[in-house]
Amino acid sequence: MKEIGLFFGSFNPIHIGHLILANYILENSNMNEIWFVVSPQNPFKEKKSLLKDHNRLDMVQHALQNYPNMRASNVEFSLPTPSYTIDTLTYLHEKYPEYSFSLIMGEDNLENLHKWKNSDILLKNHHIVVYPRVFDGKKAGYDLEHENITVIQAPIIELSATEIRNMIKEGKNVRPMLPPEVFDYLDGSNFYK
Repeated sequence: MKEIGLFFGSFNPIHIGHLILANYILENSNMNEIWFVVSPQNPFKEKKSLLKDHNRLDMVQHALQNYPNMRASNVEFSLPTPSYTIDTLTYLHEKYPEYSFSLIMGEDNLENLHKWKNSDILLKNHHIVVYPRVFDGKKAGYDLEHENITVIQAPIIELSATEIRNMIKEGKNVRPMLPPEVFDYLDGSNFYK
């Protein structure tokens, strides 16, 4: 059975931190592919700062063109908004019964997992791969023991799409933070300015 990791996000914009993390997980797990699921609207985020869905999808497609085991997914574009992870997983399981899906999330998201729609069902029926994050100025001090959670010791990448957007707005150089294809996509556009 093909093992697919689902990396959900706004990718507003996708940056090198996302690629480093996805590549690390691919190289250090049993996953065959990672799908970057571009979310139209995160229920916990304001929509006003988001670029249009198709622009963010385009950026992800550009960023992944040289990574054969990573692909952009617009699966949530046709699902009701706001997007709920449990609904997307249910849809994907029905559409691709031959694949096994794992959810990839930062350890900072574990703190709020209990607030997610049907989080108990999510945890019971789906494997979750957790990567370390720095949040509130410190690394998480708790250890969540659950048979469906695997903590992977990926490098901690402190890059923020919000910070990148702010730097673009201020006319600062963000080239080192973005895949070259994404920098080229944004360069010359009015996105984030």
